[in-house]
Amino acid sequence: MTGLVVVSNRVADPGARQASGGLAVCLLDALRNRGGMWFGWNGQLVADESEIAPSCVKHGRCTLMTIPLTERDHREFYLGFSNEVLWPIHHYRLDLAHFTLEAAEGYRRVNARFADVLTPHLRRTDLIWVHDYHLIPLGAELRSRGVGNEIGFFLHIPFPPPEVLTAVPEYEWLVNSLLDYDLVGFQTAADHANFCRFVCEILGGEMISTDTMRVSGKYLKAGVFPVGIDVDSFVAMAQDPVARRRIQRTERHGKQRIYAIGVDRLDYSKGLPEKFRAFRRLLDSYPEDSKPMTLIQVASPSRDDLQAYIDIRHELEAMSGKINGAFGDFDWTPLRYIHRSVARETLAVHYRASRIGLVTPLRDGMNLVAKEYVAAQDGADPGVLILSRFAGAAEDLQEALIVNPYDIDEVAHAMRRAIEMRKEERIERHQALMKRIRHHDACNWMLSFLRALRSCRGRLRAKLVVGPPLALANAPAKLIAR
Repeated sequence: MTGLVVVSNRVADPGARQASGGLAVCLLDALRNRGGMWFGWNGQLVADESEIAPSCVKHGRCTLMTIPLTERDHREFYLGFSNEVLWPIHHYRLDLAHFTLEAAEGYRRVNARFADVLTPHLRRTDLIWVHDYHLIPLGAELRSRGVGNEIGFFLHIPFPPPEVLTAVPEYEWLVNSLLDYDLVGFQTAADHANFCRFVCEILGGEMISTDTMRVSGKYLKAGVFPVGIDVDSFVAMAQDPVARRRIQRTERHGKQRIYAIGVDRLDYSKGLPEKFRAFRRLLDSYPEDSKPMTLIQVASPSRDDLQAYIDIRHELEAMSGKINGAFGDFDWTPLRYIHRSVARETLAVHYRASRIGLVTPLRDGMNLVAKEYVAAQDGADPGVLILSRFAGAAEDLQEALIVNPYDIDEVAHAMRRAIEMRKEERIERHQALMKRIRHHDACNWMLSFLRALRSCRGRLRAKLVVGPPLALANAPAKLIAR
């Protein structure tokens, strides 16, 4: 029987409800149902490589296999190349990228070690699914060790256009590493198009069909698989009787005030300073004695040991203090800024109680907060989603109020429009958004990718009838579903 092997930088803890999102739950369920393994880093650091040994924990038919990293690995592979080179460049922030040869070597070294540890545990019938930017070269490392299994890769963050990606000193090696996968998946049609452009324009490849390319004697499938959430689970979470009582208590204490909510990791890609400036612009637009709404902003800690993240934390703390000092009153705190992780059950309650969901990243692969906000709403009296056009979710969730997060006047205007929007329009928009998030839910994402991965290898390597290359302009990305 075919087993599923999931490989990612971190492995989800089935018992950590606060840390595990809908995708982690979905993948764990798939592994339990069909049998398989999840392999990755356990979050622990050791002094040197002699202390590295895999640890296995069984959960039914699912095995969680983890290894620690050395302190050097963490500095060079994780903080260095992954998060000071790949993360900023994939989010179009060339100004924040910091490349060193030591970090690049650390990135190669850890991917090679992952392959060394994983290879002996693979069966020929296993499907291997590698996740995200930390592990781009893992497929090539596995191939060099004789692994002939179907191997797929999914990129959760944006794939930038060639003129941005070529700022990475290792860009040719990185993208060539992707050619050793059978299937590469992206969040959006724009990401897929950027990848196809790179392969054709920089690597000299050609499009064989809308989702297949030939380059350097290899064939590769690339498709669009929008990540989703477990909609019914999140709906149930928001409708819990305890949650309803908490909402009523919130509304009573808040004197029926309108709430907006933002939930983001503390990261420069999330546009939090721009969001705060737009909120201040909204407050400036109302009369002095008016209290239009309260913004609740949850900013969970992220990579606190990198200077760029320390800087943005200090900036947000200063901005929230200035806004509350200028506009607050004895019975009103305009901006509630929370710098800690919050359980999903608690977030579901506050999503449901908030008239506005404010999701305005400067660049994001998908952004599941937008979908969670929609799922949590009361269909009879729903809130309004304000969504950045630069979030992957905007490609699908067109009934949201789509904004340019760099334009604080446009975002402020959208907040005012949401405050004043009639219930009939809110219901109409919400119904359309619910249909979309149900169509592209977590289960559909996983099944469509695995179906494509199972079917693509034999077809590409043995049965492909090569025709004339398609013009890149005539190769739109599409969801692969069989």
